[in-house]
Amino acid sequence: MQNFNISSKKELKKFIENKGFKKILILAGKRSFNLSGLKNFFSEVKSNELKFYFKEKPFPDYEELLLIINEINRYSPDLIIAAGGGSVLDYAKIANVINQEDNLSEKIISNNYKLKNNNRKLIAIPTTAGSGAEVTANAVIYINNVKYSVEGQLIKPDDFFLIPDFIKGASNKIKSSAGFDAISQSIESLISLKSNDDSVKYATRSLEISLKYFLNFLSNPNLENTSAMAFAANLSGRAISISKTTAPHAVSYPFTSLFNISHGHAVSLTLDKFMTFNYKNLKKNKSNFDLKKRYEILFNLSKSNNIEEFQFFLNNLQKKAQLENNFTNLGININNSIDRILNDVNEQRLSNNPIQIDKQIIKKILIEN
Repeated sequence: MQNFNISSKKELKKFIENKGFKKILILAGKRSFNLSGLKNFFSEVKSNELKFYFKEKPFPDYEELLLIINEINRYSPDLIIAAGGGSVLDYAKIANVINQEDNLSEKIISNNYKLKNNNRKLIAIPTTAGSGAEVTANAVIYINNVKYSVEGQLIKPDDFFLIPDFIKGASNKIKSSAGFDAISQSIESLISLKSNDDSVKYATRSLEISLKYFLNFLSNPNLENTSAMAFAANLSGRAISISKTTAPHAVSYPFTSLFNISHGHAVSLTLDKFMTFNYKNLKKNKSNFDLKKRYEILFNLSKSNNIEEFQFFLNNLQKKAQLENNFTNLGININNSIDRILNDVNEQRLSNNPIQIDKQIIKKILIEN
C-alpha cells in the first residue's frame, strides 16, 4: 500500500495523554461521533478532564457558534479537539480565535472581525474525506442563511490527525458528498485566479489520487482507499487554502442553506456546467496564466480529449456516486427559487472565477440544468 501520511489511533492517544493537557473540550456531531468509533476511542483515553459538546445544526450556523463560544469561555480548555466533518471543524476553528462581542455578526459580514490567540491548542480529526478543513486558514459560517468566510492564519488548527478508522464508518451519502467536494476543490483550484505553482501541485496530486480511489472507496471501503481519500482531501485543502474556490462553490452555498443539500452534493450540481462555460469562453480569460493549459491538466487526469468528454466524465462520476442532479427530484422548483438562490450567491468565491460571471449567467446555467 502507498504511503499517504496517515496517523494512527495510538499516535493520537499518545498525543492527548502525554502533552499534559488539564482540560480538553471535544467538539463533535453526535451521530458521526458514534458511527466513526470516536466514542469508543475516547472511552479509553486517560486524561485529567474531558468535556464533550455535540453540535446540532447540519451546517455552521451563527447562533450555534455563539453557544459554542460561550461553552469554551465557561470551561476554559487548554486543548480543543474538533472531531467530525467540515461543519464541526469550521465551528471549532472560528470559536477558538474569535470572542463574543457586540455586533459580532455585523463585523463578520463586513469582514471587520478580530482574531485573537487565546493560548490554547486546537487539533482537528476529520471523520470525512472531503473539505481538507484541517489545513485551511479559513472557515465558513452562515448568518441568516447566507454564507460568510472567516479567514486568517490563527484560524488554522495547530495540528491534525488523519485516521482512516474514523472515516471508514461514515454513510455512503456522506462519503459521496465529501469525496466529490475534495475533487471539486482541486478542479476549481487549478483554474482559480489566485492559483500559483504550489496550489497547482497540491491540486494535481490530489486529483491523481482521488480520481483513482473515489468510486472504490464508496463501493468497497478499505484501509488503502480510505487512506487515499483522506490524503487527497487534505491536499485539496492545501490547494484551496492558497487559491480559494470559484463559481461552483459560490453557487453551492444557497443550495445548502435553503434546501439542506450537503455541501459536496450542492457543488456537484453545477461543477460541470461552469467548467464547460469557462472553457467555451477562454478568450475572456482574466488570469495571468494559460487557462487552456490548466484544462489540459484536467483532460489528462480524466483521460478526456476535449471539454465535451470532460463534462461527460464529471456527469458520470456524479451519477456513479449517486449524487442526484435533477432539481425536481431534489424537491426544488428552480423557477420559483431562482431569485432566492441568486441573492445568496457568494460574491467572494465568484470573483475567483477566471471568466467573469454575473447573476444572469448563473440564472441561465441553473434554469437550463
